[in-house]
Amino acid sequence: MSTLSIDDVSMRFDLGNGEHVQALKNVTLELKTGELMSVLGPSGCGKTTLLNIVAGFLAPTEGKLSLNGVPITEPGAERGMVFQQGALFDWMSVRDNVAFGPKMGGQSPAEYAETVDHLLDVVGLQDFKQKAVYELSGGMQQRVSLARCLANKPDVILMDEPLGALDALTREKMQSLVLKLWKETGRTIILITHSVEEALLLGERLLVMAPRPGRIHKEYQLPFADLGVGADLREIKKHPDFNTTREEILSMIWDMEEEIMGRSEGASS
Repeated sequence: MSTLSIDDVSMRFDLGNGEHVQALKNVTLELKTGELMSVLGPSGCGKTTLLNIVAGFLAPTEGKLSLNGVPITEPGAERGMVFQQGALFDWMSVRDNVAFGPKMGGQSPAEYAETVDHLLDVVGLQDFKQKAVYELSGGMQQRVSLARCLANKPDVILMDEPLGALDALTREKMQSLVLKLWKETGRTIILITHSVEEALLLGERLLVMAPRPGRIHKEYQLPFADLGVGADLREIKKHPDFNTTREEILSMIWDMEEEIMGRSEGASS
């Protein structure tokens, strides 16, 4: 069983004026194959910094990370990233975008054709495969992003606010798709979000991070992701435990935001 291990990771950014920002402090956690974890917290709590460290885009100032026992020191194909904005090649067709990773990995068209076509079926874009990306809606572009990530067959999928720019209805459809792909592929997923409802729906594990220095404040084990696979997510939101947990987390984050505002006012006075 593969494991993503984050061991006592801290991240400090040194500023040009001799000061520094402690973005993360002593973060330790472990994810096993197939776990779906959502991460939320107030602005500036280090959510995206943590994701970028796992992706290999940033090196932590302290601590270490590994995947399947191999240290993470740089980006790698075993960790796929889905950004808030698709980061797609607008001038390429949908199919060419999805095929880009396997092609760059040295596979021939004959080798990756079946995988690409299957993924286009899974995300509902088979009828749009010859369209240029710029011709698609925002929701459809995020479907392309998911398919392109999966085409590289990563062990871990990292998602940084992937649905944040979508309208409410499209976002709900994409949430259902994320759950479907999670169950069908068995991939480990870490999803960053600012939405408490989304974190509850898409996290069988949910981390609430405390404000700077970013650290794990509380972890929840939740049933809603499993319940939501193939179900109407609006019905899941009616679950009494869903509402209770949502209110608890909202109050928790509200208190943190109030603390941050108090610090800012104190610093400026």
